[in-house]
Amino acid sequence: MTSLGTAEAAPGDRATGRLQVGESRDGQPASLPVAVVNGAESGQTLYMQAASDGDELHGVGVVQRVVSQVDPAELAGTLLVVGVVNYHGFIAGEHRNPIDDTKINRTYPGDESGTSSERFAAATFDAATRADLILDLHQGSTSRMIEEVRVRCGTRHSLHEECLELARAFGAGHILDRKGPDGQLARAAPDEGIPTIDPELGGAVGWDERSIRVGVEGVFNVLRKYDFLPGEAPMDPQTRASGFEQYGAPAGGLVSFHADLGDRVSPGDDLFTVAGVFGAQKATVPADSAGIFWRTRRRPQVATGEYVCSVGTDVDTV
Repeated sequence: MTSLGTAEAAPGDRATGRLQVGESRDGQPASLPVAVVNGAESGQTLYMQAASDGDELHGVGVVQRVVSQVDPAELAGTLLVVGVVNYHGFIAGEHRNPIDDTKINRTYPGDESGTSSERFAAATFDAATRADLILDLHQGSTSRMIEEVRVRCGTRHSLHEECLELARAFGAGHILDRKGPDGQLARAAPDEGIPTIDPELGGAVGWDERSIRVGVEGVFNVLRKYDFLPGEAPMDPQTRASGFEQYGAPAGGLVSFHADLGDRVSPGDDLFTVAGVFGAQKATVPADSAGIFWRTRRRPQVATGEYVCSVGTDVDTV
């Protein structure tokens, strides 16, 4: 039998349950939805989690479909899944954990006696480090973003090539290969010797069917590449960016973009214009570097200095 929280599955079976992490404000258990898919044959263990940011729902859509679609009779190995990490943020529809106003994916490996977010991180890190591979499913929050996979351990890390290979296997089309902030699961888990990636499945208010399909296909690619399931993973060439430039508004007003997500841009190409309420143009901002138009804000209204868009730079193919 393999268990995660109250989910317990024999070989060739699947189970769902809850993983308790403290209590809510009414004194009732705060528990995370978990699943175990235990293959009929022995093999590696894959850990997946979603919604460590409470408004990033695409990963929830992915695990909803993957857990129901994987046939344990065909599986070699085990899937351990936490469907929602940020329990309080998910319930409230907020990005951060509203109990301590903290982004959980900055608190790994966590502290089982710490703050609310540190406790959620500790409980899920304990589950994640039982695995041979880790997928931490995200999206670009409610902004607009391409589908991509982030390798966050840094190019000098001893596990960088293994993490990059896992990102290539997922096959979202784009990879951001750039060391992430301290406290990210995709930074902390490689230090424990576990290849880990951070798929960023577009961005939406609610969820977007196309991005969820990319995520589901990516998980099945990984399952085939690492012999959990029969078949071959495509391993198509991926476009990689190693740099990331963010652009803010030089004036307040309404933004219009001159490029679409995924477009190649050159230095000096116009990225966006800020205009007043009655149409008078106030500023046009060009690209500083060559790259890929990666991410934009969703709403057009901006104040001076507010985030507008990002360009992935230092681009190659892997």
